[in-house]
Amino acid sequence: MNAIVGIWDLTLKTPIGSLAVVYTFTDTAGTVAGTAEGSGETVPLTDIASTATADGQQVTWRQSVTRPLRLNLDFDVTVVGDTLSGRSRAGRLPASSVSGTRRSS
Repeated sequence: MNAIVGIWDLTLKTPIGSLAVVYTFTDTAGTVAGTAEGSGETVPLTDIASTATADGQQVTWRQSVTRPLRLNLDFDVTVVGDTLSGRSRAGRLPASSVSGTRRSS
């Protein structure tokens, strides 16, 4: 099973303030899919990829949001156990810090 699978509570520290977003990742027959729910909208995740590294599982994905701003976001995080940390980037804007914890089942 992929290390990212589960429900995650993430905090994105952006230039406009911190955002709390709930991410859900599922694995069906080896294909990982996901959604992000926050700021009054739920959006699908695309291009989800993961690679085992010496520091944990590196996971990348993309998503588009319309709230609080219309943006296309690229994520690059490292999962270690039930925590993750990394960065999100929206085009030429500065990278935002991302951290999160997996919800207990």
